[in-house]
Amino acid sequence: MINEIIRNIIRFIVLVLAQVLIIKNIELGRFINPFIYVLFIIVLPFETPRWLLLLSAFVLGITVDMFYDTAGMHASAAVFMAYVRPGVLKLFSPRDGYEFGTQPTIQYLGVPWFLSYSGILILFHHLVLFYIEVFRFSEFFSTLIRVLVSSVFTLLLVIISQYLFQRKKDQE
Repeated sequence: MINEIIRNIIRFIVLVLAQVLIIKNIELGRFINPFIYVLFIIVLPFETPRWLLLLSAFVLGITVDMFYDTAGMHASAAVFMAYVRPGVLKLFSPRDGYEFGTQPTIQYLGVPWFLSYSGILILFHHLVLFYIEVFRFSEFFSTLIRVLVSSVFTLLLVIISQYLFQRKKDQE
């Protein structure tokens, strides 16, 4: 239990630092804005209480907001993502439910499951974030394109990081 808490705190710090020190400074064009920090919410254990999930998402989002100077936009998108996460997990849950102690990662549940689960969560996050940022209907379609392209790039980053930092099931 303590090891899991420490692992999640380290993951939080590493993902925020990767986002604000590396990804924020990479210029990928106007339509491509990947956000790797969402991986923290995606891979939290299934047993995470809802209140802790929402609180963690808020702290994560507000931390990123401090570095991006975005006045709560990342916090609101992260909290929305955490809010819909249990429903998305229920949507993709096996008939017998999830095994206790498993994590929502590629190595535990496979690529197709992880792509569907994380893809939907990333899309929800980006929809909220980019439409709050624009906050007008005149740019609806250009914002939608930005959401879709950024979601694909974020999903690619999430998949790559899953393979770079994956742990074997046996080692835990």
